[in-house]
Amino acid sequence: MIVIRYQSATGPAFGLVENGVAFALDGDLFDPARPVRRGRKIGPLADVRLLAPVAPGKIVAVGRNYADHAKEHGGEVPPEPLLFLKAPSAVVGPGEAIRLTPLSQHVEHEAELALVIGRTAKHVPVAKAWDYVLGVTCANDVSARDLQKRDGQWARAKSLDTFCPLGPWIVTGLSLDEVLNLPITCRVNGVVKQQATAGDMVFGPATLVAHASAAMTLFPGDIILTGTPAGVSPIRAGDSVEVELGRIGILRNPVLGDE
Repeated sequence: MIVIRYQSATGPAFGLVENGVAFALDGDLFDPARPVRRGRKIGPLADVRLLAPVAPGKIVAVGRNYADHAKEHGGEVPPEPLLFLKAPSAVVGPGEAIRLTPLSQHVEHEAELALVIGRTAKHVPVAKAWDYVLGVTCANDVSARDLQKRDGQWARAKSLDTFCPLGPWIVTGLSLDEVLNLPITCRVNGVVKQQATAGDMVFGPATLVAHASAAMTLFPGDIILTGTPAGVSPIRAGDSVEVELGRIGILRNPVLGDE
């Protein structure tokens, strides 16, 4: 199932996509007592203004979860998932601009697979963790490297406004094996910069959900960013960045200078 979040006449709303046509979503994505079904027809997907596919209460991100990325930054793979938080105010949707800031002179892209939590998770065992995931989407963990180095921690560098593009939609119903086989690609101005598969992660999606839920309660709509492969590089005003996850979709965002 392809789930979108779009701008309706009354505000943000969820919808479904079938064969390139968007429909309103009846029911509740996060309430099993209100099963999801197709509602009224909205129209061609191309005519719908897509928003970030979810408005997360929190974004739990994972550092150095690809060995080659840890190596390119001179770091070691951690013995357990390295968690940090990004501010929800950093979220933007497909087609929205990543806006650079005078606070940083070195901003980089990070293509990532994002997990969307579907139900409240606390102390979830690895064997059951995938049951708590609603679906997956594309993410770009945009990072200000100079601030990251200067601050000695990552909160500011990762949470600047517009530094968390998500989208273009959520794909549900995939098995864990299907997700692990998804190719991850990042292109800047059409040039491939990052390429890997989700199965290259050091700690897989189920482990990440279990590990995060042991530390903090995960609520429906929360996001887990699962880490980025090697190949991160600077982005500049005028660039176009694409994050593609196999058959999931392509998240495109232009890069603009500070207003």
